Amino acid sequence: MEEFPQKNLSNFNIVYLPFYTSHQKNLNALRILLIIAFLKPPKPKVKEKKETIIALLEEAYKSRVRDLKQSTELGKQALALSVEFDDKALIGKSLNLLSLFSMIMGDHQHSMEMAQEAIVYFEELGDEKGIADAKYNIASINYKTDNYHLGLVNLIDCITIYRKFHDYHNISKSQKSLGTIYEYFGDQNNAVKSYEGAIEAAKIAGDLNLESNAYNNLSGVYLKQKKIDLALEIIEKSMAIKKQTGDVRGSAFAVYGRGKVYANTGKYAEAELDFLQAIAIHQAMGERLGLGMAYNKLGALYIEMGQLQKAKEILYTGLEFSTKYNIAIIKFKCDYHLYRIYKLENNPTKAVEFLESYLSEKEKVINIQTQKVIENYELITKMDTMEKEAQLQREKADIIEKKNKAEHSARVKQEFLSSMSHEIRTPLNAILTIAALLRDKSDTEEKQMLDTLKFSANNLLLIVNDILDFAKLDAGKMQLELHPANISALMQNIKNTYEGVAKKRELNLTLEMDSALAESYDMDETKIQQILANLITNAIKFTDEGDVKIKVTKLSGDFENHQIRFSITDTGIGITENNLESIFDSFSQASAITTKKHGGTGLGLAIVKKMVALHGSIIQLQSEVGKGSSFYFDIKLKLSGVAKKATLQTAYSLKDKVALLAEDNTINAMVAKKLLSNWGITTEVAVNGLEAIEKSKAKEYDFILMDIHMPEMNGFEATAHIRKYENPNMETPIFALTADLTASQEKEYMDYFNGFLTKPIEIDKLYDALTQGVE
Repeated sequence: MEEFPQKNLSNFNIVYLPFYTSHQKNLNALRILLIIAFLKPPKPKVKEKKETIIALLEEAYKSRVRDLKQSTELGKQALALSVEFDDKALIGKSLNLLSLFSMIMGDHQHSMEMAQEAIVYFEELGDEKGIADAKYNIASINYKTDNYHLGLVNLIDCITIYRKFHDYHNISKSQKSLGTIYEYFGDQNNAVKSYEGAIEAAKIAGDLNLESNAYNNLSGVYLKQKKIDLALEIIEKSMAIKKQTGDVRGSAFAVYGRGKVYANTGKYAEAELDFLQAIAIHQAMGERLGLGMAYNKLGALYIEMGQLQKAKEILYTGLEFSTKYNIAIIKFKCDYHLYRIYKLENNPTKAVEFLESYLSEKEKVINIQTQKVIENYELITKMDTMEKEAQLQREKADIIEKKNKAEHSARVKQEFLSSMSHEIRTPLNAILTIAALLRDKSDTEEKQMLDTLKFSANNLLLIVNDILDFAKLDAGKMQLELHPANISALMQNIKNTYEGVAKKRELNLTLEMDSALAESYDMDETKIQQILANLITNAIKFTDEGDVKIKVTKLSGDFENHQIRFSITDTGIGITENNLESIFDSFSQASAITTKKHGGTGLGLAIVKKMVALHGSIIQLQSEVGKGSSFYFDIKLKLSGVAKKATLQTAYSLKDKVALLAEDNTINAMVAKKLLSNWGITTEVAVNGLEAIEKSKAKEYDFILMDIHMPEMNGFEATAHIRKYENPNMETPIFALTADLTASQEKEYMDYFNGFLTKPIEIDKLYDALTQGVE
């Protein structure tokens, strides 16, 4: 039953009216018999009337724990007003509440009629929660009489609906009732599980009374399991809560529960007082089931105390009471105890009479119902299954949503990186290539200026590359490209590259190569160079005086593989212990001061960490503040034949070759033509993919250089067309020449190209590609 907002009833002139009898079957008869006297003139407005009805319902539900009669009168008043107001939702709520009160007082027929009538209203309104409230009342009637199976079915339906609406108040009530049914047919494990579920739901709802109600029942199960101390602890906790909340009706069940513990531990006098107190409260409150339970337990207690006459009197009272109100489980329990008494009194006729009655009732109630439950046992596990399935569905929806967001984010990120790569590297290509071409024709002073220009442009290029490389590594889209390489030549080139920078800072840059190293290994030269470049750049940047030492050592190996350690050691400022791990995080630097003083994006070491991991290794660090740092990593490299590199002397001549250059940027086209002409190559230019296709149909070229981002048709589509459709250049070497570093990730088009070359153009790599392409 849902909680209603509290209203102040002090201003209301409430006249309590007698409720219609059970034979009044329809609403018209009800309207005729109900006489309303409520709120003296002026007549309240619509909103005020609804608020009045809701206030009555809320007060009726709240007062049920103290005075069921008052609750019933308030409920009747709310129903009468709802009928007058012709509000179907409020009529349904009023009927539900009155059904609940009738059920508690044992008027099961009346309770069932009102619950069924409420369902009619709620079905018309499409109110699932209202239907669940009515079904809860019906389920309670079912299991308190002789139909546990239907009680089980209805309660599971209720819990399913309440969970849908996150109605923890009613989930708690339903779980407690479900636990009671499990107890009836001996399933203590599921009973405990249901009671614990009721307690958890009550705590979420913040309802102490519901929490303590479940403690009452849970204590009883613990008692059956011989967990006496736990049973007593739980029931005393319930009693303390009942005292705190003033729940008179609920306190009777708590006192009854404590009486059971006392009886079990031989404290018969204390148990008798508790059972008598529970009976008195139940009689005052009109609670039928609780009263029947107390009669039964008090009778059983008197048997244990040897007071058989008292036992017979109280058990006959319980038997008459349970027969009158059709409380089947109390009836056959009373039969059993009366059988015990007459057996003790050596009265076989009476003993057999009550034994037969007990067996008959028990077989009818327990065995038939248990069989129905067994036949439909999936209902017992249905709630857990539904909850697990609901949780899985929620997790699945969450995963799909996160996956969709991640994929969308990845696409946006990829598009941005592709665009940024192209837009930044395209002008850099022109700057660096023109600077390289002009240097050969410049005097000393001009060469210094061009070197400065080239250095600055290369610094910008390194920053762009760092960002793009990190993004590729982060997305898991970077792979090793292994080729035979001369390790000594590679390391010497790296040293030569940074020697000038070291000298400007008056540092000594040294290279130490282990003599046990092989001449050539299969390796990804570019990535090894990137790793070491980042480490060497950092070492030089953060060292004010002293040395930066590059060392390559063979640690172990056989005829196929060598384990090799690369290390970079400096005499710089060092790194504090607190920063030893975080220094490898993205965008991390040791301090904001060094960021400003030394520059950089903070991505270098993050890239190093990921690229070393790509080689199956871990970057290691030893450092001492004020003395310097040593970064090192170990990787396994496969021995290879002597690495061969095309050179001007050994390569095929490019003189008189003809190239098709597809390039939409006029400056880049001009620069590329000039560069190719230095090697004796004649170049024809197409300004987009469509023009490149048309030119490829007209004549055969020695090679085609294809930009990727072009108007009309991009380089991917143009290359695919040239490869697929009849033309003189279907087998011509085609090289992607692009400023977009992500272009090589387009697997659909990879096989159409003989290679991917990036802008700014690396002259040696372009030359190597072209010479190998014409071999």
